[in-house]
Amino acid sequence: MIFAPITMKLDLQKELNEQLNIEDVFSFNIGSFKVTFDEATVVSWIIIAALTVLAILLTRNFKVEGEISRRQAFMELCYEKAENFFKGIMGPKVEKYIPWLMSVVLFIGVSNIIGLFGFKPPTKSMQVTAALAITSIVLIEFAAFKEKGIGGRLKAFTKPVWVITPISILEVFTKPLSLCMRLFGNVIAAFTIMELIKAIPIFKVGVPVVFSLYFDLFDGLLQAYIFVFLTALYLQESVEEEEEAPKKEKRKKSRKNKQSA
Repeated sequence: MIFAPITMKLDLQKELNEQLNIEDVFSFNIGSFKVTFDEATVVSWIIIAALTVLAILLTRNFKVEGEISRRQAFMELCYEKAENFFKGIMGPKVEKYIPWLMSVVLFIGVSNIIGLFGFKPPTKSMQVTAALAITSIVLIEFAAFKEKGIGGRLKAFTKPVWVITPISILEVFTKPLSLCMRLFGNVIAAFTIMELIKAIPIFKVGVPVVFSLYFDLFDGLLQAYIFVFLTALYLQESVEEEEEAPKKEKRKKSRKNKQSA
Protein backbone atom coordinates (compact mmCIF):
# COMPACT_ATOMS: atom_id res chain seq x y z
CA MET A 1 0.00 0.00 0.00
CA ILE A 2 2.89 2.35 0.72
CA PHE A 3 4.23 1.93 -2.80
CA ALA A 4 0.83 2.32 -4.51
CA PRO A 5 1.05 6.13 -4.92
CA ILE A 6 4.59 5.78 -6.29
CA THR A 7 3.49 3.13 -8.79
CA MET A 8 0.50 5.24 -9.81
CA LYS A 9 2.78 8.23 -10.31
CA LEU A 10 5.18 6.25 -12.46
CA ASP A 11 2.36 4.73 -14.53
CA LEU A 12 0.75 8.13 -15.08
CA GLN A 13 4.06 9.66 -16.04
CA LYS A 14 4.67 6.82 -18.49
CA GLU A 15 1.23 7.26 -20.04
CA LEU A 16 1.70 11.03 -20.31
CA ASN A 17 5.08 10.58 -21.96
CA GLU A 18 3.57 8.14 -24.47
CA GLN A 19 0.72 10.52 -25.29
CA LEU A 20 2.96 13.59 -25.56
CA ASN A 21 5.56 11.76 -27.64
CA ILE A 22 4.67 12.33 -31.29
CA GLU A 23 6.44 9.65 -33.31
CA ASP A 24 7.56 10.00 -36.91
CA VAL A 25 5.53 8.07 -39.48
CA PHE A 26 7.63 8.52 -42.62
CA SER A 27 10.24 10.86 -44.07
CA PHE A 28 12.18 11.56 -47.24
CA ASN A 29 15.17 13.62 -48.26
CA ILE A 30 15.27 16.60 -50.59
CA GLY A 31 18.99 16.96 -51.19
CA SER A 32 20.55 17.40 -47.76
CA PHE A 33 17.23 18.44 -46.21
CA LYS A 34 15.14 15.78 -44.46
CA VAL A 35 11.34 16.16 -44.53
CA THR A 36 9.58 14.29 -41.71
CA PHE A 37 5.88 13.67 -41.17
CA ASP A 38 4.76 12.72 -37.67
CA GLU A 39 1.59 11.15 -36.23
CA ALA A 40 -0.17 14.48 -35.65
CA THR A 41 0.31 15.53 -39.28
CA VAL A 42 -0.82 12.18 -40.74
CA VAL A 43 -3.90 11.94 -38.48
CA SER A 44 -4.76 15.56 -39.38
CA TRP A 45 -4.62 14.57 -43.06
CA ILE A 46 -6.90 11.61 -42.38
CA ILE A 47 -9.42 13.88 -40.61
CA ILE A 48 -9.34 16.45 -43.43
CA ALA A 49 -9.77 13.73 -46.07
CA ALA A 50 -12.63 12.09 -44.15
CA LEU A 51 -14.44 15.41 -43.64
CA THR A 52 -13.96 16.32 -47.30
CA VAL A 53 -15.40 12.99 -48.52
CA LEU A 54 -18.27 13.25 -46.01
CA ALA A 55 -19.05 16.81 -47.16
CA ILE A 56 -19.11 15.70 -50.81
CA LEU A 57 -21.42 12.77 -50.03
CA LEU A 58 -23.79 14.83 -47.89
CA THR A 59 -24.08 17.67 -50.41
CA ARG A 60 -24.49 15.58 -53.57
CA ASN A 61 -27.45 16.44 -55.83
CA PHE A 62 -28.47 19.51 -53.84
CA LYS A 63 -31.09 21.62 -55.61
CA VAL A 64 -31.43 25.38 -55.83
CA GLU A 65 -35.04 25.26 -57.01
CA GLY A 66 -37.91 22.83 -56.69
CA GLU A 67 -38.59 20.20 -54.07
CA ILE A 68 -35.60 19.32 -51.92
CA SER A 69 -34.77 16.06 -50.15
CA ARG A 70 -34.87 15.51 -46.41
CA ARG A 71 -31.07 15.30 -46.40
CA GLN A 72 -30.76 18.72 -48.02
CA ALA A 73 -33.38 20.18 -45.67
CA PHE A 74 -31.51 18.81 -42.65
CA MET A 75 -28.12 20.09 -43.88
CA GLU A 76 -29.56 23.53 -44.64
CA LEU A 77 -31.12 23.63 -41.17
CA CYS A 78 -27.78 22.77 -39.53
CA TYR A 79 -25.98 25.41 -41.57
CA GLU A 80 -28.57 28.08 -40.77
CA LYS A 81 -28.39 27.30 -37.05
CA ALA A 82 -24.59 27.56 -37.07
CA GLU A 83 -24.68 30.72 -39.18
CA ASN A 84 -27.21 32.38 -36.86
CA PHE A 85 -25.03 31.53 -33.87
CA PHE A 86 -21.99 33.26 -35.36
CA LYS A 87 -24.07 36.21 -36.60
CA GLY A 88 -25.16 36.73 -33.00
CA ILE A 89 -21.59 37.52 -31.95
CA MET A 90 -20.16 38.89 -35.20
CA GLY A 91 -21.07 41.98 -37.19
CA PRO A 92 -21.74 42.13 -40.95
CA LYS A 93 -18.14 43.11 -41.68
CA VAL A 94 -16.80 39.68 -40.71
CA GLU A 95 -19.74 37.44 -41.61
CA LYS A 96 -17.87 36.28 -44.71
CA TYR A 97 -15.47 34.37 -42.42
CA ILE A 98 -18.26 32.21 -40.93
CA PRO A 99 -17.65 29.24 -43.31
CA TRP A 100 -14.01 29.21 -42.24
CA LEU A 101 -15.00 29.18 -38.56
CA MET A 102 -17.39 26.28 -39.21
CA SER A 103 -14.58 24.34 -40.89
CA VAL A 104 -12.26 24.95 -37.93
CA VAL A 105 -14.82 23.86 -35.34
CA LEU A 106 -15.45 20.65 -37.30
CA PHE A 107 -11.72 19.90 -37.56
CA ILE A 108 -10.99 20.59 -33.87
CA GLY A 109 -14.11 18.73 -32.74
CA VAL A 110 -13.22 15.60 -34.72
CA SER A 111 -9.56 15.90 -33.68
CA ASN A 112 -10.53 15.94 -30.00
CA ILE A 113 -12.85 12.90 -30.17
CA ILE A 114 -10.89 10.79 -32.65
CA GLY A 115 -9.22 9.05 -29.70
CA LEU A 116 -12.45 7.06 -29.36
CA PHE A 117 -11.56 5.39 -32.68
CA GLY A 118 -8.04 4.39 -31.66
CA PHE A 119 -6.15 7.35 -33.15
CA LYS A 120 -3.96 9.72 -31.18
CA PRO A 121 -5.73 13.13 -31.20
CA PRO A 122 -3.69 15.71 -33.18
CA THR A 123 -4.61 18.35 -30.58
CA LYS A 124 -2.35 16.54 -28.11
CA SER A 125 0.51 17.91 -30.20
CA MET A 126 1.57 21.47 -29.40
CA GLN A 127 2.51 22.07 -33.03
CA VAL A 128 -1.08 21.42 -34.19
CA THR A 129 -2.71 23.70 -31.60
CA ALA A 130 -0.06 26.36 -32.26
CA ALA A 131 -0.68 26.15 -36.03
CA LEU A 132 -4.45 26.53 -35.49
CA ALA A 133 -3.95 29.51 -33.18
CA ILE A 134 -1.45 31.25 -35.48
CA THR A 135 -3.75 30.70 -38.47
CA SER A 136 -6.62 32.31 -36.55
CA ILE A 137 -4.58 35.36 -35.56
CA VAL A 138 -3.23 35.78 -39.12
CA LEU A 139 -6.83 35.82 -40.34
CA ILE A 140 -7.79 38.31 -37.63
CA GLU A 141 -4.96 40.67 -38.51
CA PHE A 142 -5.73 40.30 -42.23
CA ALA A 143 -9.35 41.27 -41.58
CA ALA A 144 -8.25 44.24 -39.47
CA PHE A 145 -5.77 45.59 -42.04
CA LYS A 146 -8.26 45.01 -44.88
CA GLU A 147 -11.04 46.86 -43.05
CA LYS A 148 -9.07 49.72 -41.50
CA GLY A 149 -6.11 50.00 -43.85
CA ILE A 150 -2.48 50.00 -42.74
CA GLY A 151 -2.69 53.45 -41.14
CA GLY A 152 -5.95 52.74 -39.37
CA ARG A 153 -4.77 49.40 -38.00
CA LEU A 154 -1.49 50.86 -36.73
CA LYS A 155 -3.38 53.76 -35.19
CA ALA A 156 -5.64 51.30 -33.36
CA PHE A 157 -2.62 50.14 -31.34
CA THR A 158 -2.42 53.60 -29.76
CA LYS A 159 -6.04 53.68 -28.55
CA PRO A 160 -7.46 54.73 -26.17
CA VAL A 161 -4.13 56.34 -25.14
CA TRP A 162 -0.72 56.05 -26.80
CA VAL A 163 0.91 54.86 -23.56
CA ILE A 164 -0.60 51.37 -23.95
CA THR A 165 0.85 50.89 -27.45
CA PRO A 166 3.42 48.26 -26.33
CA ILE A 167 0.68 46.30 -24.54
CA SER A 168 -1.58 46.46 -27.61
CA ILE A 169 1.23 45.16 -29.82
CA LEU A 170 1.99 42.41 -27.29
CA GLU A 171 -1.64 41.26 -27.52
CA VAL A 172 -1.06 40.24 -31.13
CA PHE A 173 1.33 37.56 -29.81
CA THR A 174 -0.43 36.69 -26.55
CA LYS A 175 -3.76 35.92 -28.24
CA PRO A 176 -2.43 32.98 -30.30
CA LEU A 177 -0.46 31.80 -27.28
CA SER A 178 -3.58 31.79 -25.10
CA LEU A 179 -5.63 29.98 -27.77
CA CYS A 180 -2.89 27.40 -28.24
CA MET A 181 -2.27 26.73 -24.54
CA ARG A 182 -5.98 26.66 -23.67
CA LEU A 183 -6.76 24.01 -26.30
CA PHE A 184 -3.63 21.94 -25.63
CA GLY A 185 -3.92 22.23 -21.83
CA ASN A 186 -7.57 21.16 -21.70
CA VAL A 187 -6.97 18.12 -23.90
CA ILE A 188 -4.02 16.99 -21.76
CA ALA A 189 -5.93 17.74 -18.54
CA ALA A 190 -8.85 15.57 -19.66
CA PHE A 191 -6.47 12.71 -20.46
CA THR A 192 -4.73 13.06 -17.07
CA ILE A 193 -8.03 12.98 -15.17
CA MET A 194 -9.10 9.87 -17.08
CA GLU A 195 -5.85 8.10 -16.21
CA LEU A 196 -6.27 8.99 -12.53
CA ILE A 197 -9.82 7.61 -12.56
CA LYS A 198 -8.66 4.38 -14.19
CA ALA A 199 -5.98 3.98 -11.50
CA ILE A 200 -8.63 3.75 -8.75
CA PRO A 201 -9.58 0.07 -8.31
CA ILE A 202 -13.27 0.66 -7.50
CA PHE A 203 -13.67 2.69 -10.72
CA LYS A 204 -12.24 0.10 -13.08
CA VAL A 205 -15.63 -1.32 -14.11
CA GLY A 206 -18.19 0.85 -15.89
CA VAL A 207 -17.26 4.23 -14.43
CA PRO A 208 -14.33 5.00 -16.81
CA VAL A 209 -16.71 4.58 -19.77
CA VAL A 210 -19.03 7.29 -18.41
CA PHE A 211 -16.16 9.68 -17.75
CA SER A 212 -14.64 8.83 -21.12
CA LEU A 213 -17.84 9.90 -22.85
CA TYR A 214 -17.68 13.18 -20.96
CA PHE A 215 -13.98 14.02 -21.38
CA ASP A 216 -13.44 12.52 -24.83
CA LEU A 217 -16.78 13.51 -26.36
CA PHE A 218 -18.44 16.41 -24.55
CA ASP A 219 -15.27 18.17 -23.38
CA GLY A 220 -13.65 17.70 -26.79
CA LEU A 221 -16.58 19.37 -28.54
CA LEU A 222 -16.69 22.06 -25.86
CA GLN A 223 -13.05 22.98 -26.47
CA ALA A 224 -13.73 23.26 -30.20
CA TYR A 225 -16.64 25.60 -29.43
CA ILE A 226 -14.53 27.76 -27.11
CA PHE A 227 -11.74 28.05 -29.69
CA VAL A 228 -13.96 29.31 -32.51
CA PHE A 229 -16.04 31.44 -30.13
CA LEU A 230 -12.94 33.34 -29.00
CA THR A 231 -11.70 33.59 -32.60
CA ALA A 232 -15.06 35.06 -33.65
CA LEU A 233 -14.87 37.61 -30.82
CA TYR A 234 -11.32 38.57 -31.79
CA LEU A 235 -12.41 38.97 -35.42
CA GLN A 236 -15.28 41.26 -34.46
CA GLU A 237 -13.05 43.24 -32.10
CA SER A 238 -10.37 43.72 -34.77
CA VAL A 239 -12.70 45.45 -37.24
CA GLU A 240 -14.65 47.56 -34.74
CA GLU A 241 -14.18 51.29 -35.02
CA GLU A 242 -13.64 53.51 -32.00
CA GLU A 243 -16.59 55.73 -31.20
CA GLU A 244 -14.79 58.95 -31.99
CA ALA A 245 -17.03 60.25 -34.75
CA PRO A 246 -20.01 61.05 -32.46
CA LYS A 247 -17.72 62.98 -30.10
CA LYS A 248 -16.31 65.02 -32.97
CA GLU A 249 -19.80 65.80 -34.26
CA LYS A 250 -20.86 66.95 -30.79
CA ARG A 251 -17.81 69.25 -30.62
CA LYS A 252 -18.60 70.70 -34.05
CA LYS A 253 -22.22 71.30 -33.08
CA SER A 254 -21.21 73.01 -29.81
CA ARG A 255 -18.77 75.27 -31.72
CA LYS A 256 -21.51 76.19 -34.24
CA ASN A 257 -23.91 76.96 -31.41
CA LYS A 258 -21.34 79.21 -29.74
CA GLN A 259 -20.61 81.01 -33.01
CA SER A 260 -24.31 81.53 -33.74
CA ALA A 261 -24.85 82.81 -30.19
